[in-house]
Amino acid sequence: MDSASVRQSFLDFFASKNHRVVSSASLLPTAPNLLFTNAGMNQFVPCFLGEREAPASRVADTQKCIRAGGKHNDLEDVGFDAYHQTFFEMLGNWSFGDYFKKEALSWSWELLTEVWKMPAERLYATVYQPGDGDPAEFDSEAYAIWKAIFEKAGLDPSKHIVTGGKKDNFWMMGDTGPCGPCSEIHMDLTPENGGDKVNAGSPWCIEIWNNVFIQFNACEDGSMVPLKHKHVDTGMGFERVAGIFATTKGFTEFKCPPSNYNADIFTPFFSLLCQLSGHIYAGTLPVDPEHLTSVELKDVAFRVLADHARCLCCAVADGILPGNEGRNYVLRRILRRAVLWGRRLNLEAGSFVKLVDPVLQTLGAVFPELMERQELLRKVLASEEAAFERTLDRGLAEFEKVAASGAIGGLEAFTLYDTYGFPLDLTQLLARERGLSVDEAGFHGHMDHQRAQSRAAQKKSVVAVRSGDGAQATLFVGFDPDNWVDFSARLASVRAGEGFCDLVFAETPFYGEKGGQVGDSGTVSVSGRNIPVETTWIDADGVYLHRVRESVSEALVGSECRLSIDVNRRKAIQRHHSATHLLHWALRKVVGSHVRQAGSLVTPERLRFDFSHFEKVSPDQLATIERMVNGKILENDPVVTFETPFDQKPADVMAFFEDKYGDVVRVVDIGGYSKELCGGTHVQQAAEIGFLKIVQESSIAAGSRRIEAIAGEAFGSWLDGLLHQVDDASSALGVTVAELGRRSHELVDHKRQLEKELADLKRKEGMKDLAGLLASAVVVGGYPRVVAQVECGNPNELRGMAAHMVKQMDNGVVVLGAEMGDKVSVVVLCSDAAVAGGCHAGTLLNRVVGVLGGKGGGKPDFAMGGARNDGRLKDALAVVRTE
Repeated sequence: MDSASVRQSFLDFFASKNHRVVSSASLLPTAPNLLFTNAGMNQFVPCFLGEREAPASRVADTQKCIRAGGKHNDLEDVGFDAYHQTFFEMLGNWSFGDYFKKEALSWSWELLTEVWKMPAERLYATVYQPGDGDPAEFDSEAYAIWKAIFEKAGLDPSKHIVTGGKKDNFWMMGDTGPCGPCSEIHMDLTPENGGDKVNAGSPWCIEIWNNVFIQFNACEDGSMVPLKHKHVDTGMGFERVAGIFATTKGFTEFKCPPSNYNADIFTPFFSLLCQLSGHIYAGTLPVDPEHLTSVELKDVAFRVLADHARCLCCAVADGILPGNEGRNYVLRRILRRAVLWGRRLNLEAGSFVKLVDPVLQTLGAVFPELMERQELLRKVLASEEAAFERTLDRGLAEFEKVAASGAIGGLEAFTLYDTYGFPLDLTQLLARERGLSVDEAGFHGHMDHQRAQSRAAQKKSVVAVRSGDGAQATLFVGFDPDNWVDFSARLASVRAGEGFCDLVFAETPFYGEKGGQVGDSGTVSVSGRNIPVETTWIDADGVYLHRVRESVSEALVGSECRLSIDVNRRKAIQRHHSATHLLHWALRKVVGSHVRQAGSLVTPERLRFDFSHFEKVSPDQLATIERMVNGKILENDPVVTFETPFDQKPADVMAFFEDKYGDVVRVVDIGGYSKELCGGTHVQQAAEIGFLKIVQESSIAAGSRRIEAIAGEAFGSWLDGLLHQVDDASSALGVTVAELGRRSHELVDHKRQLEKELADLKRKEGMKDLAGLLASAVVVGGYPRVVAQVECGNPNELRGMAAHMVKQMDNGVVVLGAEMGDKVSVVVLCSDAAVAGGCHAGTLLNRVVGVLGGKGGGKPDFAMGGARNDGRLKDALAVVRTE
C-alpha cells in the first residue's frame, strides 16, 4: 500500500463509521502560546473546553503539523535519525460526547489488522497504571477491552498489554482542565518480535497510534472529577505508518530498521536531489552523529532538504513567511539550515527552490492551498535563499577564521548571527563537525543586550494597568452618532495623576485607543465648566479613561456630565479606518492572499498599515491597489456592522489566528467584498472616505512591509500643498504646468552634460599631476613602484587613475590611496612582468589596509579594499613604499 492509499483508507474507514472528514486547520494556530499547529487536536481544544460547538459529534482528518521551536522542537534532530521531522501529518479521529473506549479501541484494531493487514502478533497496547503520586486510577475499562481483543485474536494479553504511568499514558491539557488516560498501540518490527521494547526507546518498536480518553476535569486541589460528556482524541503519525509499510514491504520482511524516509512520499525529493547533486541516497543512519562518514553526511543532507522543503512550503502556503521574530524566524532558520546542508551535496545556489515541485507532487492533491499558491512558494523561497546566499560565503569564511582559535565565543557566535545571518544552531552544527564548543550563554547575553538597546531606543507608550478600585468595565455607546454630542453620563470616579486626571464614566461615546485606532478627544461639561479631553485610554479592566489636564475635584463624583467628542476629528479617523479595510482587501487581491495585517495605526491625519510580504510592492501594483480602492469608494457601498457569535460568523469573514476573540464578535462588512472582525469605528457609506492616496511603501523588517496613506480632508490638504509646489516650480522655470515635465527633463540632461564635462576637465588636470607621480617611482625588487596618496571622488575614479599609471610605466607596480569622507580606499595594480617576478597585489593591499584595521583582497594583478579614515593613510602607504 503506497502512502496516498494509507492516508485515504484511514479517512474512508472513519467516514464509514459516520465520521465527518474535515480539512486540516492552518499551521498558524489559534492558541497564542503555540508557534505552529503541532498536533491534530489543536483546532478542537475550544470544543473540549466547551467554548465552541464541535463541527460534528464524530470527526476525522489529516492535520498538517510543525514541531520546530518552543516546547516541541525536533529541528536539530532532523536528518540524523529515521523518524524526526519538522513537518508531518497527524491522522486522527475524534468523538465529542459520542462513542468512547470500546468503539475507539475496537475500530483501531479493525483498521490495523483487517484493513491494513498488520500482523496482529506484532501489535502491543499500553494501558494507564498510575505510579506513586500519579492521578486517577488504573484504566480497568481499557484493559478489559484490550484483553478481549487479544484473546479473540488468539494472543496472550499478559504479553501484549503493557502498563504505563502518567509520563506515557495520561494526557493533561494543563495543570487543570480536561484530561484522561491514553492507550497507545505499538508495533514490534524486530526480527524476533520479542515484545520487550515497548516504551523502551528502541527505533525497532514504534508507537503508531495513541487513543486519548478525555474523561476527567483536573481541579486545583488535585482531585479528578468525572466529566459529564466524555471525549476521544486520537493521533497517528502518517509518515511513520507509511514508512513501516515501505520498510517491511507490506509486512512481509522484518530485517531492516524502520524509517519514515523509506515512504514513497520522499522518493521524488531524493530523485530530484540525486539529479541536482550527482550523489545517491543510500539511506544510511549515523553511527556517531559527532563523526559522520562521507556517505552518512550526504544521507543526512538528503533527509534534511526533503523535510525542510515540505515544512517551508506548507507554512508559506498558510501565510507564515520567513522573518526576524517568533515563528517567522523559525522558518528563516529552517531555510538557512537547508541551504547550508545543500552545500554538503555541492548544490548550486538557487537549488533549494526546485524542491517545491516534489512538494506539489506529493502533497498538492491533499492540501490544495499548495497548488493555489505555488507561485508564492517559489518567490518566497527563491528570495530567502538568494538573500542568505549573498552572505553565506563571507559567513563561512568568518567562521573558519574564528574556528582557527579552537573555540567559538559568545561574541563571535553573535557576530555570525548579527552580521552574516547564521542562526545559533547553524553555528553549533558547523562547530560540532570540527569538535569545537560554542559559548551559548555568551551568545544569549549579547542577544539580550541588543534587545535591551532596541527597547531603549523605542518610543514608549502609555501602558494600561489595572486600577484596583473595583470599577466596572465601561459601556461604549459611541457607534451611534446620536450619542456623539451632549451625551449624559454621571462621573463615576476621578483618577488623579501627575499633571493630569483621568475621568471615568459608566457609559461613554469616547472611543478608547485600541486595535490601532487612536482614542477620541472632545469635552466634558460639568458644573458650568467645559473641560477638554486630550485623549481616551482603556485600562486592563476595560475601564475607559478620559484624560484631561485640568484638575477635577473628587467632590464632583456622582455629578451629571455632558460628554461631547470632537466630531470632525472622529469622522477623519473613521475615514482612515474604513480606508484601511479597503486597502487590506485590495492588497490581498493584487499582491496575494498570503498578505496578513501585522499592525496598523489609524489617526485623523493618516493611516499606517503593516503587513506580511517578502518583497517590495511594485509601483504598478501600488497604482492598481489605489485604483481599486478609489473605485470602490466611488461605488459608495454601505458599511454594515453587526455582532454575531464567533462560531456563527460568515465563512468569508477575515479573522486573524493569533488574535484572541470572545464568544461574540463584531463584523465590519463593506459592500460584501471586505469583511473583517473589527471593534473600531467606521464610516456609514464608502464615499465618505473621499479619496485614498498611498504616499509611501517601505520595508520595516525582512518579510514585513508598510504602507502609509491619506484619505478625506488629509488628502485634500496634501493635494493643495502639492499643487502649490507645482505652481512654484513652473513659475520659477517660466513655463506652464503642462510644460513642467519636459522642461525638468531638459534641465536634468543639461546638468548631466555639465557634470561630465567637469569630470573630464578634472581628469585631464589629474593626468598632469600623475606625470609627477610617475617621476617619483622607486625600484623595488627590480620593478618600478609608485606609492601615493591622491585626491579623487570615488573608488571607480581611483581605479581608473591607477590603471592609467600602470600603462605608462615599464612593467611597474602602482599603489594609490584616497580619503573619501569617513573612509579610505586603496587600489593596487601589478603589471604582468611584476606578477611573474613575484609581486602580488593582494598581499600589498593587505599590508596597507591592515595598518588601518580594514579588509581587502584580490588577485595577483589587481586588488582593492578600504578602511575607516583615522588620518593614518599616509603612514599606511609608507609601509609598502620601499619594500
